[in-house]
Amino acid sequence: MRNHFNKLVRDRIPDLIRAAGKTCDTEVLSETDYRQALRAKLIEEAQEVATAQDEDLITELADVQEVLMALMAAYKISPETVRKTQMLRREARGSFRQRIRLLWTDEKL
Repeated sequence: MRNHFNKLVRDRIPDLIRAAGKTCDTEVLSETDYRQALRAKLIEEAQEVATAQDEDLITELADVQEVLMALMAAYKISPETVRKTQMLRREARGSFRQRIRLLWTDEKL
């Protein structure tokens, strides 16, 4: 029975599939398609973080981090640039340390 995935996978996944005695087919994405696939992969991995059991959280966060690093490389964005932007946003808007949940707002009349 053939399972269809049509999704971005880590580089060694095809080799691991073949080593397990299975067959698979792959293709190399264009740069544009790769960037879009990375964005989709980020959503997939973030959903896995959201539903992970506590004991699996580190693994799922590592997967998100791997996708983030690949996105930065694909767009030629340095981790330092992201960190600087993170610090600027933290300074302007705060972090999440106070655990604040916004319940509602009123529009000014």
